[in-house]
Amino acid sequence: MSKTAKPTAGATTQGNGGRSSYSAKDIQVLEGLDPVRKRPGMYIGSTGLKGLHHLIWEVVDNSVDEAMAGHCDRIDVTLLADGGCRVTDNGRGIPVDKHPRYKNKSAAEIALTVLHAGGKFGGSGYTISGGLHGVGVSVVNALSQKLVAEIDSSIDGKRHELSFHNGGKVLEKIHVIGKAPRGRTGTTITFWPDPEIFQAEGVEFRAQTIVEHLQTYAFLNKGLEIRFVDQREDKEQEVTYRYAGGIVDFVKYLNDTKEPLFRKVADFEMKEPDQEVEIALQWNSGYYESIHSFANGIQTVEGGMHEEGFKKALTNVVNRYARNNNLLKEKDGNLLGEDIREGLTAVISVRLRDPQFEGQTKAKLGNVSIRSLVERATNEKLATFLEENPTEARKIVSKSLQASRARVAAKEARDLTRRKSALEGAGMPDKLRDCASGTAAEDAELFIIEGDSAGGTAVQARDPRTQAILPIRGKFLNVEKARMDKMLRNNEVQSLIAAIGAGIGNEEFEVEKARYHKVIIMADADVDGSHIRTLLLTFFFRYMKPLIETGYIYIAQPPLYSTLVGKEKIYLKDDHAKEEFLAERNGQHKSEFTRLKGLGEMDYEELAETTMEASHRTLLQVAIEQAAQADEVISVLMGDDVDKRKNFIVHNAKDVRFLDI
Repeated sequence: MSKTAKPTAGATTQGNGGRSSYSAKDIQVLEGLDPVRKRPGMYIGSTGLKGLHHLIWEVVDNSVDEAMAGHCDRIDVTLLADGGCRVTDNGRGIPVDKHPRYKNKSAAEIALTVLHAGGKFGGSGYTISGGLHGVGVSVVNALSQKLVAEIDSSIDGKRHELSFHNGGKVLEKIHVIGKAPRGRTGTTITFWPDPEIFQAEGVEFRAQTIVEHLQTYAFLNKGLEIRFVDQREDKEQEVTYRYAGGIVDFVKYLNDTKEPLFRKVADFEMKEPDQEVEIALQWNSGYYESIHSFANGIQTVEGGMHEEGFKKALTNVVNRYARNNNLLKEKDGNLLGEDIREGLTAVISVRLRDPQFEGQTKAKLGNVSIRSLVERATNEKLATFLEENPTEARKIVSKSLQASRARVAAKEARDLTRRKSALEGAGMPDKLRDCASGTAAEDAELFIIEGDSAGGTAVQARDPRTQAILPIRGKFLNVEKARMDKMLRNNEVQSLIAAIGAGIGNEEFEVEKARYHKVIIMADADVDGSHIRTLLLTFFFRYMKPLIETGYIYIAQPPLYSTLVGKEKIYLKDDHAKEEFLAERNGQHKSEFTRLKGLGEMDYEELAETTMEASHRTLLQVAIEQAAQADEVISVLMGDDVDKRKNFIVHNAKDVRFLDI
């Protein structure tokens, strides 16, 4: 195992392939795991679905650490029919011998009940380990109603078991239950999340969320086989991931929904004693860069030093090649980084002994040394790729030159928009009904509303002190199929950019300048409304992604039905709410249900009460948990490949209520 593979208090335990040790100071001894149960969100982020699935990542990360250390080549994740989750690996296994400091406890029990008692905290258990900056399987134990650990030990060839209940209380101490299968070592953790902890959204795992994460693990660990089995009734499925090409296969997968400029994927790596880097990249005919970076298997969604080093070197290498091969004229200026990265799909995977994470979400890598390594690797190895592949290199330069011309046109369009705004006075769109001047951004809300009619109703329904209204006409532009210069000529896009007030694009957008900390998409509860929501989300994902990353984008949830109970009108959010309503009354309800398809069907009092007043409304916050998968989904849904879009919709239709866009 990984975080749990290390014995304690200066002792050593011979495992399958080495010794590991650490001192007593590395253990944070607590009186049980009560602190975790009292503040679970502090340890797993939330007690909603995100936190529930975080339990799986903590266990799987231990197994992945074993794989990175070269001691594991298969991981099995199984969702049991009774709601539990089982994770099995063929690594070295948690040490089963007595703990030298706590004579009546095994090292395995300490690993499963003490925070930070795992192999990655100090000592030499792991040169490189991942984990979610984490707290390990002890937290999973604390937040479960039951947990069982089975360990196949290489020391005595036997299978050991210990179990816990009620948030980490020992049910059975470690004991031998038989012989381990011949030659088998490893650990199996089975746990059942505590419904009391996760009562807000329940303890039902979402298979799609799990397989997306497991696929990423497999891409990042070349040759690691990960199997997923769902044994739940009516949800049975099995899927296996194993990629001999590692991140090269990852890039091919991400570009499969696009049109690659050429078939080859450039890939290279470089190693030093305490750190290493592997990079794979390929360009496509699209207009957006998709750079996905990882440090020790952790996705660094805010980038960091490794991305900085890559971008700097990439710009230098392509410009140098273009100059040396007369593809750039002497009078021309250098291509900018954003020109070269247009249509680029790249995966940067670094591994280092002591990763330093920064930022509010701990998703930005701060190690300066890794920047130098990535920069040197890209300068040397990518230059070689371009020289050895002149056809591909010329396509890269040609696309970069086209992007450069489009950038100049986009700048002119932006300048024209700014000049137009300045001439109009305040610089805000005419149709924006802003909130009161002087309202702080953290208190201000912008409702983007489909249609002028609904917009007029919303103006009457709003709280003018804090709520602004921006109606949009017709279908919003599909920016997935348009370069920025074309997009910036669109009136609705111009209005949205001006209203938010934080700029546009990866290079210019400044989220701290956003005039509203809640940007709420409010569209009808029909197919057209869903399409408009998707178009707007595509725009925000491609051109204002920090708004999503900081949690500023929301989707309003207007009710789909209304009905009368006596003389009181009741609003029901969707079909599921309607079914629950009828179930509570044993199907006995005399009044008709009115389907509210359009916002325009409500008067302003209804709209305020159901959708806009903070005390009554329900908002869905948009988040990006898996940036690579979000990129792929946007490309499938909004791109030109009809067959892929149809297959995606058919495959995911049953699970759409739980989709995190």
